[in-house]
Amino acid sequence: MFGNAPAFFLQWGITALSLWVSSYVFSGIKFETIPSLVISALLLGFANAILRPLLVLLTLPLTVLSFGFFLLVINALMILLVSSLVRGFSVSGFWTALFASIFIAVLNLLIGSFFGGGSGPVEPPSGGGKWL
Repeated sequence: MFGNAPAFFLQWGITALSLWVSSYVFSGIKFETIPSLVISALLLGFANAILRPLLVLLTLPLTVLSFGFFLLVINALMILLVSSLVRGFSVSGFWTALFASIFIAVLNLLIGSFFGGGSGPVEPPSGGGKWL
C-alpha cells in the first residue's frame, strides 16, 4: 500500500528544495514561513499531477501551434495558482513565475537525477521478442 511513499516524499523534498532555492534566485518569490514552503511544494505537486494534464489536454492545439512553448505558460500558471492558495507564499507576477518555473524544472531534474530518480536502463522484452 505504501510502496511508493519513499519516492513521493523524495519528490516532495526535491520540489521544496527547488522552491526554496528559487526564492533566493528570484526576488519576486517569497516564503514567509517554512510550513508555507512545505505546503506550497505539496500543493504544487498535486496541481502538476491533477490540473496540469487537464490544462495540457485542453490547450493542445495552442501547444502544438507554439511548438510546445505554451507548456511553459501552463507551468507558470500552476505556480501562480499555488501562490494564490497558500498564505505565506507570494509571486510578484507572471514573468517571475515563468522564469521561476523553468528554473524549478531544471533544478528538479538535476537534483532528481542525483538521487537516482530515473527508472534505469530499458531492457529488451522477455520471451525472445525483437526490437524494431
